[in-house]
Amino acid sequence: MNILMVLTSHDQLGDTGEKTGFWLEEFAAPYYVFKNAGATLTLASPKGGQPPLDPKSDDPSAQTEATERFKKDPAAQQALAHTVALASVLAADYDAVFYPGGHGPLWDLAEDRASIALIETMYAAGKPVAAVCHAPGVLRHVKAADGSPLVQGKAVAGFTNTEEEAVQLTNVVPFLVEDMLKSNGGTYSKGPDWQPYVVSAGNLITGQNPASSAPAAEALLQLLAK
Repeated sequence: MNILMVLTSHDQLGDTGEKTGFWLEEFAAPYYVFKNAGATLTLASPKGGQPPLDPKSDDPSAQTEATERFKKDPAAQQALAHTVALASVLAADYDAVFYPGGHGPLWDLAEDRASIALIETMYAAGKPVAAVCHAPGVLRHVKAADGSPLVQGKAVAGFTNTEEEAVQLTNVVPFLVEDMLKSNGGTYSKGPDWQPYVVSAGNLITGQNPASSAPAAEALLQLLAK
């Protein structure tokens, strides 16, 4: 079972002068769900190498059992420090792909041609494609085989407008995940803010927020087990 995890390489939070990147829990929780299931993991990012960590996700208040495990896991830290360049990845080599969020993907992965092509190829091949929190933003330009938006007519979730308001970044991000999914024709739904919420539409799995990371990874494993 070969699973690809794709992380952002973008570290600038718009023009605020603050840093962003990937959200630690959204990487660590799925990483260990997959590891515990015996999966072989490959980590990739647009630039390769060490992806930028959103500093807010390293706050004591944002720590979980999975993030604490990661901080004591030199092998995982080494793997994260040496992500492969996304453009070098072949979809045929993987059984599924998982995109952790953080605000970074809204700037780079949402517009990245290698990422768009990877998702289109994997989805068309019937392989699970999962994205959580802000990472459903990577679906912005992804098309189905007929040229329509991939999310059109499909049940989808992602970071809510109210959650974005709560972190006071509504006017900083290049687009709002909820609005984009709706404008692309997705059948968007959500749970309470900050609570786990995951939806599946065939082999497309989307989760709402950091708390949805592990459940989304488990949903991916369930698809692979079929």
